[in-house]
Amino acid sequence: MGIIWTPIQKQRLQELNASEAQREMCFESQQARDRAFQEQEHSLVVEGKRRLMELRDIKRRPSLSVLEQQLVEALTQQGFVQVVTPTIISKTSLAKMSVSDDHPLFSQVFWLDSKRCLRPMLAPNLYTLWKDLLRLWEKPIRIFEIGTCYRKESKGSLHLNEFTMLNLTELGLPEDQRHQRLEELASLVMETAGIADYEMELTNSVVYGDTLDVVKGIELGSSAMGPHPLDDQWGIIDPWVGIGFGLERLLMIKEGSQNVQSMGRSLTYLNGVRLNI
Repeated sequence: MGIIWTPIQKQRLQELNASEAQREMCFESQQARDRAFQEQEHSLVVEGKRRLMELRDIKRRPSLSVLEQQLVEALTQQGFVQVVTPTIISKTSLAKMSVSDDHPLFSQVFWLDSKRCLRPMLAPNLYTLWKDLLRLWEKPIRIFEIGTCYRKESKGSLHLNEFTMLNLTELGLPEDQRHQRLEELASLVMETAGIADYEMELTNSVVYGDTLDVVKGIELGSSAMGPHPLDDQWGIIDPWVGIGFGLERLLMIKEGSQNVQSMGRSLTYLNGVRLNI
């Protein structure tokens, strides 16, 4: 077995978004390894500086903001209405989603006080809007939100405490069209994000039970459909579909990044580039 990177070297390469092949290199000696590290680090730093100059001189907007705009345009063109709802939600609203004191997600919630928290998902607010819009609009009701959510996630290359969610929903469609509609909506988002060759996999959610996930190596989105037992809490009786995506994960796959932190809101990264270069 050859000599591999030291933990510090491997961490640095991951911070600089080195490819998997770069991070898994082996060497015949420590001297060869350390020389290769200097070369790889230099190359990645040069590329990072080039990307930062490109952002300043050409792009002017980070990829996360660009993706959000692209999704808004694509969804509104398909008849969806964008909504903007509060980031602070009530404990009662969260409990309606079955997230009570003994729920696995409860400990991941950022609580502001005994009755209010930062939303860990967009769904409670969208349910609330459904209830009122059913009185005001004809069906189907197509709405979506793109906004920040907060969870005390485990640290790692795939999790963020503060992340951007897209949740698009359609209420009042024929029940026998739900699966087809979910596939159409997943295709719309993935095509807009520039990601091909993904899969739809059946899995289980701590909130919705059985769900259909959008997967390309990692989970990029998760869908659900109703009628669902949660609907009773909101007075919803019509068939519906909904699908949520993490925008930072979409960017991570699209741009070949090695950690989701580089794609999110940060003072350490700018548009995917580590700033201590």
